[in-house]
Amino acid sequence: MELSGARVLVAGATGALGGAITAELADRGARVALAGRDRGRLAHTARAYPSAPTAGFDAYDPGSCARAVHEAAAALQGLDVVVAFGPVAFGAAEEIGDEVAEHLMAVNHLAPAAFFRAALGILRRGSAIAAVTGVVAERPQPRMADYSASKAALAAWLDAVRREARSAGVAVLEIRPGHLDTGIATRPVAGTAPPLPEGGDPRHVAGAVADALEAGAELLRSGPDKSPVVERRAR
Repeated sequence: MELSGARVLVAGATGALGGAITAELADRGARVALAGRDRGRLAHTARAYPSAPTAGFDAYDPGSCARAVHEAAAALQGLDVVVAFGPVAFGAAEEIGDEVAEHLMAVNHLAPAAFFRAALGILRRGSAIAAVTGVVAERPQPRMADYSASKAALAAWLDAVRREARSAGVAVLEIRPGHLDTGIATRPVAGTAPPLPEGGDPRHVAGAVADALEAGAELLRSGPDKSPVVERRAR
């Protein structure tokens, strides 16, 4: 994929990693559209991209996610990439209430899937969808059971859709970084973060995401030294 001139919707552009990826893609010449749940933060983020279309959505309303995709496609006259994100929560399984568990599944799995489901009807050969799951999708962590489960659900969905979309020439990129210094651990939807190691630089991951999209890769993970590793095929 050539990112210069590519039309990209970032769902979650108001977050630290989403903002870093948006900036990296824009720096490489992509035409970005921004989607977010918080209209105030979305308007603030959009100031850095005066020509970028914006769309709000509600993670509990899959129809609003689909509308954001169609609005972005209409404004940009098509889409080449859709990227999506989600929040974190902490706490032992018996401490996390059913409402928080439902929220995590809605925001981390069902909402991104709704974005991508709508996008798959628009994207053409050479396009891509990309989602951040995280290392918890493959190695669930104690005191993060429901968060891990929501990310693992999205990872399983991406794996199946990847095999469906290959024949259409649409790439499916799973972004599976380790802990990053995004501040997300200080803003969980529930609980308190356990002691965490020093996080990686989200800008390094953003650069690797752009590289992975250009290469048509299927997986971006952290190496033993925490540096991003781009893999052509997911595993």
